[in-house]
Amino acid sequence: MRRFAILSLLMVLMSALGLHASGDRDKWFKELRQYKKEFIIKELELSKEQQTKFFPVYYEMTRKIMKLNDDTRALEKKIDTNKGAVSDIEYEKAAEALLELKAKEAKIEAEYYPKFKQILTPKQMYKLPKAEKKFTRQLMKHHNKAKTVKKAPKTAFTLCDDCNA
Repeated sequence: MRRFAILSLLMVLMSALGLHASGDRDKWFKELRQYKKEFIIKELELSKEQQTKFFPVYYEMTRKIMKLNDDTRALEKKIDTNKGAVSDIEYEKAAEALLELKAKEAKIEAEYYPKFKQILTPKQMYKLPKAEKKFTRQLMKHHNKAKTVKKAPKTAFTLCDDCNA
């Protein structure tokens, strides 16, 4: 389950779409989250009972991973925006943090695997990372199409007709 890629993609897309006002960004992110929820429900064929149990756990895990990513990005930003000289020790710490990020994400995912296993069937467990990858591909396809048309949505997240994966 490569949530790091998805979360990074979401962060890049939010900046790329030019959503400057906090309210617009929040609204867009909320709509995107709702779309992803609907996408996962459809892809995994989740029952109402599974939905009720799955998404609180899924969002809890996602928040933990996002916090890790935010902390690591803050360290990167500190180095990237440093006007003075950056020491080798600072670069080393940042490089180690980037390396540790993957391990920490994997640890969080491993922590949540048994929780998901209690909610999802083996087939759904197998399909979850595939659904996340498919969602990311669809999102990128939509972003690339919007970029070529040079007309990206400002507040609402909607997919173009050609973007269905």
